[in-house]
Amino acid sequence: MADKHVVRFEPVGIEIEVDEEQTVLRAASEQGIMLMHGCKEGQCAACKSFVLEGEDIELDSYSTFALPDFEKDEGWTLLCRAHVYEDVTIELLNYDEEMIRSGLPIQEAVAEVVSNELVTPDMHHLILRLVEPTAVAFFPGQYFDLTVPGTETTRSFSIANVSSQESGQLEFVIKVYPDGVFSQLLDTQLVPGARVEVVGPFGVFTLREGRDCDLVFVGGGAGMAPILSVLRALAEKGSTRKATFYYGARRRRDLCFEKELLALEEQLPNFRYVPALSDADGEPWEGEVGLITDVVKRHEHDLSEMDSYVCGPPPMVEAAMEVLSVLGAPDKRVYYDKFTTTGSS
Repeated sequence: MADKHVVRFEPVGIEIEVDEEQTVLRAASEQGIMLMHGCKEGQCAACKSFVLEGEDIELDSYSTFALPDFEKDEGWTLLCRAHVYEDVTIELLNYDEEMIRSGLPIQEAVAEVVSNELVTPDMHHLILRLVEPTAVAFFPGQYFDLTVPGTETTRSFSIANVSSQESGQLEFVIKVYPDGVFSQLLDTQLVPGARVEVVGPFGVFTLREGRDCDLVFVGGGAGMAPILSVLRALAEKGSTRKATFYYGARRRRDLCFEKELLALEEQLPNFRYVPALSDADGEPWEGEVGLITDVVKRHEHDLSEMDSYVCGPPPMVEAAMEVLSVLGAPDKRVYYDKFTTTGSS
């Protein structure tokens, strides 16, 4: 067993013990502390923080785009890659006071495949049934790590359903990448009855309770999953909040869960689903056309009092963040997930 050290987070005054073999983010997650983060691979910089006290910190491999050398020399670090070898004090620059103490400790579980179906030419709807334990707690919109069978390799996928407490199931919408490690499993091995190890929940892409402000969702690709989870949660609660979901796809065949989303428009009195195609040439389509960010600009004018949620591939997320900022969305009320890919996804 490696030594443990105390990590104190300011300005929130929270202390945790961190094993030298763990990253700071992992230790916090295991103890139910929801720190802001994204990819957990040192690529997105969502967990970037500043070291106030302590110097004996080592980082696992990371991208210098997320943490340039000069920032590291100044005292910045990435919590998802940081191992501490003495007591340290870290200043959180990006945190959510409403969420930080409300986390759920991560759990390890074994699940088996119930179904694995294509919902677009390159996205699968994967449903797992939890075997041991038979339920895990999570917030709508969070994500789990799935282990590639026979290896220690994991991939992170957002949850699409609301809770596993009654159904005992976890739902995912997963994009297939050519030659991807997990993608190959989706096409060949993840058949009904196959076992998969899951760990979670992670992430802060979830509803902030106690608010009644309007909501804007912007998604693309497998970003459908966490947004669908949050929308299902709103429907379960009978929410009357105004919510608009802008979803971008290339062609008509790349849209999914259309029937459910249209049904949600009937179930939620103030919900609107706005799909858009960036390449609709030659197809019968009467909806919005163009990049989803341009569609948002056409429909929205002032986001200063709204909560905004963005999820999808990094280029779309980055473009959407710029548009939301121009439309007045406060940085602290924009919640996002970038679906970064790992070498061989």
